[in-house]
Amino acid sequence: MPTPVILDCDPGTDDALALFLALASPELDVRAITVAGGNTGLEHTLSNALALTALTRRPIQVHPGADRPLLGSFTSEPHIHGSDGLGGVVLPQGRPPAAEIAADAIRRILRTAPAPVTLVGIGPATNLALALMTEPALLPKIAQIVLMTGAWAEGNVTPAAEFNAWSDPEALAVLLTSGRPLVLATLELTAQALVTPARIAAWRALGSGRCLQAACDIQATVPHSIRLGGSGAPLHDPCPIAWLIRPALFTARPCAVTVDLGPGPSRGRTVIDRWNRTGAPPNAKVLETLDTDAFFNLLGERFARLP
Repeated sequence: MPTPVILDCDPGTDDALALFLALASPELDVRAITVAGGNTGLEHTLSNALALTALTRRPIQVHPGADRPLLGSFTSEPHIHGSDGLGGVVLPQGRPPAAEIAADAIRRILRTAPAPVTLVGIGPATNLALALMTEPALLPKIAQIVLMTGAWAEGNVTPAAEFNAWSDPEALAVLLTSGRPLVLATLELTAQALVTPARIAAWRALGSGRCLQAACDIQATVPHSIRLGGSGAPLHDPCPIAWLIRPALFTARPCAVTVDLGPGPSRGRTVIDRWNRTGAPPNAKVLETLDTDAFFNLLGERFARLP
C-alpha cells in the first residue's frame, strides 16, 4: 500500500523537484501539500506550489500556511531561488488554494486518517509545529516525520546553521522533542546529490514532458555551490522523498539531535551526536550516505512519467 504523506514545503527550486518526485511516485499517497514562506515570501511559495501541482495534473489540495516563523520573520534566499522562487522560470498559473489553512489541514488529516500518516517537511518546520503544538493528542497518528534540515558540521546560511533549521529553530525543536520517529536529511547528505550540467542534460534526453523540462529549466537556474567546489548545485529537498521511496539508496545512523535556540551566531545550529559522546538517547535517524547515480536515475525516471 502507498505510504500516506503530508508534504510541507516552501517552493523554492529544489522543493519544485521534490514535489514532482513525490507526485510521480506510486509508493506515496500525498494527502495534501502545505506551504510556508521560507525560500521566498508566502505569496511566491504558495503560487509556485499551486503552479507546480497543476503542471503534474494531480488533484492535490494545496493549503496556505505560515508567513512567518514562530518568532521573528522569514528571510528569503533570492540568490539561490531567484526573486520568484523558481529562478525566473514562468509556469502556467495553478488553481486557487484550498480555503483551509495548513495547520488545520494537517490536524484534520491526522485526526481522520484510518492509519498513521508520515509528515514530510522540506522547508521551515513552522506549519508542522503549529499543528502539533495546538493538538498534541494527534502525535500517535504520526507514523514518522521526515525532514530536510540541519547539518552536523558547517551551515549554508550562516557558518553554523542550515537554512531550514535557521529559519525556524523553535519549530524544529518542537519536532525533535515530539517523541515520534524522525528522519533527517542534512547538508552532508544532500551535498552528495550534486546536480551538474551533465546530469541536467541526461534528464533532458529522457523526453519532452512539461514537468521534465520544467524540472531541468528550474534546476539550470541554480548557481553552482562555491561551498562544494563550484562544479554543481546540491539538490536538497528531493532527498527525503527519495528515502521514502528507495531507502536502500541511503545509509543512516541513530543520533541524539538538538537545535540551538539562542540569539547569537550559533542560532539554528543542529547539534548531532553521531558518536554518542553525550550518552543521550537517539531521537532521530540521520541519513549519511547516498547512492548518487541511482538517486539521479530515480529522479529522471520519475520526472519522465509526468505530463
